Amino acid sequence: MFIEGSDFAIIRAIFQDLGGIMAGSVVKKLYETLQERIMVLDGAMGTSIQTYKLEEEDFRKGHFEDHPSPLKGNNDLLSITRPDVIEEIHDSYFAIGADFASTNAFSGTTIAQADYHLEDAVYEINFQSAQCARRSADRWTEKTPNQPRYVVGCLGPTNRTASISPDVNDPGKRLVTFDELVNAYRQAADALIDGGSDIIMIETVFDTLNAKAALFAVMQMKEARQLDTPVMVSGTITDASGRTLSGQTAEAFWVSLMHGELLSIGLNCALGAADMLPHIKLLDKNATCMISAHPNAGLPNEFGEYDQSPAEMAEQVRPFLSEGHVNVIGGCCGTTPAHIEALKKLADEYSPRPLSDVAKKQFAAVGA
Repeated sequence: MFIEGSDFAIIRAIFQDLGGIMAGSVVKKLYETLQERIMVLDGAMGTSIQTYKLEEEDFRKGHFEDHPSPLKGNNDLLSITRPDVIEEIHDSYFAIGADFASTNAFSGTTIAQADYHLEDAVYEINFQSAQCARRSADRWTEKTPNQPRYVVGCLGPTNRTASISPDVNDPGKRLVTFDELVNAYRQAADALIDGGSDIIMIETVFDTLNAKAALFAVMQMKEARQLDTPVMVSGTITDASGRTLSGQTAEAFWVSLMHGELLSIGLNCALGAADMLPHIKLLDKNATCMISAHPNAGLPNEFGEYDQSPAEMAEQVRPFLSEGHVNVIGGCCGTTPAHIEALKKLADEYSPRPLSDVAKKQFAAVGA
């Protein structure tokens, strides 16, 4: 059974009241920490889920037994059906020193869930994903009060692109509109905040127009709910061309999104650290906000698996930190708690990227 529509308003009112009390102090502490040290994002959720050898019934348990479509592989559902697994994964990253837990909601939009005919489950997916991460973060904050842990509510790219035609014979054809993306992202973002997210991250961006829709939706939400929720954006350079799928360099990607008063901009997925570094340098050179990077554990082998060891990845990531290019480091595809532990040890050796004058003013505005 899902949360009913009338219950949404009650939940939202409760979290809005709490948010008014708590958000300011959370943001202030986060900004203070980012000035002091390089913070660490978690690693791949999917890689960890694969180790549990889950079956179809795990994706249905207690909620979707009668759903007509196959659900195995729709990992976002596990926040509802197997929250024990998702919390255990969050715990595994916090245990080795990660600062941030990313919600298990990569495909948590009506657009992406349409493939499974689960558009009606989207609020619950995002809310419960945030709750899993929130419970884990609160446990670890209680254990390590000098290192508060944060929940990053993730908005994935969807499986549609607003900029590119799916039909080479019809360049103007689109499978989704900007307004449809805004509506989908707004619903997901509201649920992530209702569930207890501290930060929103628009991640794995391959189409900047999709990201603009997500950013617009988040800005609308912040204004409507009077929130100061920090926003991170992370793009994906898809190949050796050095561009996103929609054709932008890292510099152009920043310029397209710099109006969003971002906490950070960065890159994730597609590339290992060695190939990502030149593009992170471009962001470092141009961006006035903070910089994040969470590369893959190298490139996949012929079986789609990642062979790069934690030690090998750490050495490739070292220049990101030793040369002062980033404020937040983490891992994407193929990374495990062991990889993030190696990155955490490395991060502790170096200072964060210095704040720009623009970022200093942004921090001052929240009393940091």
